[in-house]
Amino acid sequence: MSEEITPEEFPASGSENNNMHNTISLDGLYENWFLDYASYVILDRAVPHIYDGLKPVQRRILHSLKEMDDGRFNKAANVIGNTMKYHPHGDASIGDAMVQIGQKNLLIDCQGNWGDPVTGDSAAAPRYIEARLSKFALDVVFNADTTIWQASYDGRNKEPITLPVKFPLLLAQGAEGIAVGLATKIMPHNFNELIDAAIGVLKGIRPDLVPDFPTGGMADCSNYNEGQRGGKVRVRAKIVERDKKTLAITEIPFSTTTGSLIDSVISANDKGKIKIKKIEDNTAQHVEIVIHLAPGISPDVTIDALYAFTDCEVSISPNTCVIKGDKPHFMSVNDILTESAHYTKDLLKQELEIRLKELMEKIFFSSLLKIFIQEGMYKNKDYENSGNFENVLEVLNRLFEPFFPQFYREILPEDYKKLIDKPMSSITRFDVKKADEQMNTLEKEIKEVKHHLKHLTDYTIAWYERLKEKYGKDRGRKTELRTFDRVEATQVALANVKLYVNREDGFIGSGIKKDEFVCDCSDIDEIIVFREDGRCMITKVQDKTFVGKGIVHVAVFKKNDERTIYNIIYKDGQSGVGYIKRFAVAGVTRDKEYDLTKGSKGSKVLYFTANPNGEAEVVNIQLKPHSKLKKLQFDEDFAAIAIKGRGSIGNMVTKYPIKKIVLKTKGVSTLAGRKIWFDDVLRRLNADGRGTYLGEFDGDDRILTIHNNGMYELTSFDLNNHFDDKMMLIEKYNPEKVFSVVHYEGKSKNYMVKRFLFENTAIGRQTSIISEENGSKLVLLSGAAQPLIKIEQLKGKALVPELAELNLADLIDVKGMKAMGNRLSAHTIQTIELIAEHDDAEDVPDPAPDSVEDTEPIVIAEEKPAPDVAPPPAEKPKFVSAPVVKPTPEPAKPSAIEPKPEPIADKPIKKVDLEITNPDDIKIDDKGQSSLF
Repeated sequence: MSEEITPEEFPASGSENNNMHNTISLDGLYENWFLDYASYVILDRAVPHIYDGLKPVQRRILHSLKEMDDGRFNKAANVIGNTMKYHPHGDASIGDAMVQIGQKNLLIDCQGNWGDPVTGDSAAAPRYIEARLSKFALDVVFNADTTIWQASYDGRNKEPITLPVKFPLLLAQGAEGIAVGLATKIMPHNFNELIDAAIGVLKGIRPDLVPDFPTGGMADCSNYNEGQRGGKVRVRAKIVERDKKTLAITEIPFSTTTGSLIDSVISANDKGKIKIKKIEDNTAQHVEIVIHLAPGISPDVTIDALYAFTDCEVSISPNTCVIKGDKPHFMSVNDILTESAHYTKDLLKQELEIRLKELMEKIFFSSLLKIFIQEGMYKNKDYENSGNFENVLEVLNRLFEPFFPQFYREILPEDYKKLIDKPMSSITRFDVKKADEQMNTLEKEIKEVKHHLKHLTDYTIAWYERLKEKYGKDRGRKTELRTFDRVEATQVALANVKLYVNREDGFIGSGIKKDEFVCDCSDIDEIIVFREDGRCMITKVQDKTFVGKGIVHVAVFKKNDERTIYNIIYKDGQSGVGYIKRFAVAGVTRDKEYDLTKGSKGSKVLYFTANPNGEAEVVNIQLKPHSKLKKLQFDEDFAAIAIKGRGSIGNMVTKYPIKKIVLKTKGVSTLAGRKIWFDDVLRRLNADGRGTYLGEFDGDDRILTIHNNGMYELTSFDLNNHFDDKMMLIEKYNPEKVFSVVHYEGKSKNYMVKRFLFENTAIGRQTSIISEENGSKLVLLSGAAQPLIKIEQLKGKALVPELAELNLADLIDVKGMKAMGNRLSAHTIQTIELIAEHDDAEDVPDPAPDSVEDTEPIVIAEEKPAPDVAPPPAEKPKFVSAPVVKPTPEPAKPSAIEPKPEPIADKPIKKVDLEITNPDDIKIDDKGQSSLF
């Protein structure tokens, strides 16, 4: 408060010290006022406390709910009214805070329309909705005995300074607030992961927490920085490709709503960043935003564009600031969890000590009462004749003196008062046996409490484990942790403008529509320009830009593109010598000119081509007539010129003047195939050497992907392609590579085996390699020449388990991809396991005869109905994990294979394609020989 100033302190007008001695500076007043206000906002409004994770308004709401708790729902309006006894800032702030707590689905059971943070819908008016404390809150948040209280703002009531929360509530719910001079933004974390980490803290393990958002989605937390300032979390929506024309957003990023996300998609479409036909919001219980693509638009590129230009990807910067010791502190989430775990341990210790004291008091008074009655003290004449309370205390103290060593503390007058207040009826009905039993029970409980106090860490761990078992069943992780690649906006931006050039005057841009059309591009692309004087530059797309006269080439510039090779022949302006060079332009500074010649004045480009895949043509160079020249023309092959840097001078072609240069033959690429890797973490292709090497790709080469559901698809090797998590194999497509498949056929309920070549289908078309009947499953897939499997089958009437090892290459010949294959066994199969893979085309040594005797029924089991087969185990298909393409021998033609008359008991029948018209004609003699042979 400002200091009072009296009139005498003001000097008369005209005084020499008029503006000096008695003037009071306002700097100090404003400084104090500002600090008071800032402290108030930080401590009492915006920043949560480290121990209970609550802001004051939230703490007062929960205290009010506990005060009103009778097990039934209360009108939110009544709760707000009751909370106003503690919170002096009006009902609006209380109602908003209460809705936010309820939407987090942890501390409050809600009834009615409480709004939806996913869609952004607001809650109904407080008079229409109801609330009560959840069972979790009653178990974890409240304990009047361990709560420190303070007077409310008007002094009429008591409110908690902090609530004794025995759980890292701050990290589970998250928090956000803007104070004066600082802000806080704490991410929500997973319930079960917090409990596991707290248990780890008590075991001496430092936690490593990452956020888990209630809206789901995918998050890249590689730069989380433990939630401190400077960290960053990238969160993406989950986008599913329904088909080549439809995308569906099923989960949205944290801090967005379906409405805001749809608005951002529409805005990007209006600006030409993406191109969609329409967008539908089908969100009900679960998020479903359907995006219909325009004809001819790639779904993979559109997914990347949605991440680049819309709210399908957002970046969140955490800033973990909490109140600790009446001051704001910037801490890491891992340190906060460590503090919370130790705080919970301390609270449990306090509760045990309070309980121990209560038990000790109970057994103390029970012993006191028992001695008072058994010794007949209530009948003592001195006791009966005592006239006042002081005399009674003196008599009782003398009577109890021999028993003092039995008590854990001194007997106080209040204890005697409680004893003599006992009615005579209860004394006469006193049951000694029952009293002893009660004291034994109390002693056992005391022993148990003391044990817990002695092993407090184990007790706290058990507390957390019970908490997880009771409340953690439906609280699994919602946000998928991924590592994202950086989407380059220039690579996925839609070509929404047309580029034109005026070569003579030296202008390029999208607004000079009367001049020469160059190409379609996006409004964020960069353009590379080459001029006759041997200079090049890169500039942004604009309406009209002057880049210099004499333009010979204009194109969209791709940064770090080392496959686009420029072939050039130029004349040096000083010497007149002709030079030839080949180079790439990988990275340059925008709007800066670069000289591609020797730098002499008057240099001129005589021949120029841009080759997107390093093509090298042959040109015919014609020279001007000269007395010393016998040969006026010759051919020059660019393939003989090494690709060097942009600033190289090049090789000398001729020192004589060049008259004309004519293209003689078009060239082919001089570059090796593009080496492609698959990054299993990012689920993307790359040319940077990250992940599994797939091979060199060129021209029409394809990538083969096989999914868990038995579908396969051929794709291009475009780095923008997306691959989902259901993919089980990816490799370079080899049309001559033989694959072996074991699958479960849903209709016949049999395990089948087949070997085939994948057909060269159209790019992007998914085709099934197994039966499409309900219940069909892909069990095992191998691209090895000799895959060995082990099966467990039930044989005989007693269904005795037996193991068998089989070579799939020996069981069936290579057939068509659509073939169903042969039955793997006539017996009930329990398990199938891939145990070895041999890429050598030669036969692998056959397994022991007694382990393959069940391979004969692959051909002749059709004569008997197959027994019922147990449904396939619910496990993922087993497959070859190494996608590197290896040389595969030519498969033998089926016509060249003839069945060999081998004993069935020794070896399996190999590669037999027979049609059995009458199974009854098949007979097996006592030597195991079939009548078929």
